[in-house]
Amino acid sequence: MPKSLMPTVQPRGLLSFRTVRSRTEELAAPLSAEDQTVQSMPDASPTKWHLAHTTWFFETFVLRPHVPGYAAFDASYEYLFNSYYEAVGPRHPRPQRGLITRPGVEEVLAYRRHVTASMLDILSDDHAVHDLVELGLHHEQQHQELILMDIKHALSMNPLRPAYRSARSRAVSAAAPLGWREFEGGLVETGHDGRGFAFDNEGPRHRSWLDAFALAMRPVNCGEYVEFIEDGGYRRPEFWLSAGWDCVNQRGWEAPLYWEKRDGTWCVFTLSGLERVDPVRPVCHVSGFEAAAFAKWSGKRLPREAEWEIAAGTVEGTGEVWEWTASPYVAYPGFREPAGAVGEYNGKFMANQMVLRGGCAATPPGHTRPTYRNFFPPDARWMFGGIRLAEDLR
Repeated sequence: MPKSLMPTVQPRGLLSFRTVRSRTEELAAPLSAEDQTVQSMPDASPTKWHLAHTTWFFETFVLRPHVPGYAAFDASYEYLFNSYYEAVGPRHPRPQRGLITRPGVEEVLAYRRHVTASMLDILSDDHAVHDLVELGLHHEQQHQELILMDIKHALSMNPLRPAYRSARSRAVSAAAPLGWREFEGGLVETGHDGRGFAFDNEGPRHRSWLDAFALAMRPVNCGEYVEFIEDGGYRRPEFWLSAGWDCVNQRGWEAPLYWEKRDGTWCVFTLSGLERVDPVRPVCHVSGFEAAAFAKWSGKRLPREAEWEIAAGTVEGTGEVWEWTASPYVAYPGFREPAGAVGEYNGKFMANQMVLRGGCAATPPGHTRPTYRNFFPPDARWMFGGIRLAEDLR
C-alpha cells in the first residue's frame, strides 16, 4: 500500500505508541517463523519484513537524526528494510524480500524491542519529534493492514488452505435493496482542511464542480456479483476497458480473487479459511477493471473521488471494503511534496494508479477519515477492494 506523509496533529502519547507497536506484534503472533518469511508474489512482503520495516522507520527518521550518539542496531538493516526511500540509500529489491531468511523472526523482534525502548526514552523528554512519531504510528498502522493482506495471499497459495484465525460469528441478515441517495452537485470543497492528522496527499483543500449525481447506499454484494458472473460478465468484452480485457484473457480471471467453485457452489478463501460465499457480504478482492466492468454491466458507473468524499457519512457500509473510484491518483491543485527523504514517499506514485476510498475490515480502527486517499494499479486484487455504484442525474 503506497502511502504518504506529513502530519499536522498533536502527539498520541506514550500509551498510543506502545499500543500501536504491540498491535503489530499481535497480528504476527499466530504465524510460524516459516509463515512470516514467505513472499507469495512480488507485490506482497513477508510479515517479518513488515515488522522490521516499521522499526527501521523509527530508527532511520527519529532515532538516528535526533539522538546524539545513537548507534544503529545493525548497520545492514538500513539496506534490508528500506522500502522506497531513494534519498536514504540503496535497498534490497522488493521482489526478493522473501529471500531474507536471516535475520530470523527472533532477531527482528529483538530489533523491535531495542528501537521501541529507545523511542520511549526520546518521547519522554524530546517533544520536537512528536509530529514525526505521529507519522510513524500512522505508517505502522498501514503496515498492519498490509500484514493481513499479504499473509492472506500467502496462505491462499498453500494447498491445505490454512486459516490465519478462527472463524468469527456474524449475524445472518437479508440483503437490503440497493437504494440510492441523490446529490445536487455544484461547486464543492474537498480535501483535508488542516485540522487533525492527514497524509500530504489528502490536501490541500480545493474546489471542484460536480454535476448532479446519485450514489448507492451500500457496496455491491456478492450475490449481485454472482449475477454478473452468471450473465457472462467475464466473457463479454463490451463491459471491459481494453487493458482490463487483456487481464481477463492473459490471467484467466473468471471471478474475484480467492473465489473457487466446489461442487457447483462458489466458495472464497478468507483469513478464517475456505468458506461459502455469503451473498449478503460486500464483494471483495476485485480489481479496478472488474469494478468498472461490473458498473458498466449494471448500467451505472464508479464514483469520482470528489463525489465519494462529499457523500461520505450519508451512505452505509463505508469501511467494509476499499471502494474503487473512477479517479486517477494525481496531485490536488497546489500540492507540494515535503522536503527531505520522508517527502518522497507519496508524490512519486502519482502515475498509473486509481484512487480507492473508505477503508476495509482489515484497516485499524480510527485510521481513516473521509479525505483519506488509498491508491493501487487498476489490475491489483489482493487488497480488500470492492465496489460502490454511482450514476448521473439528468
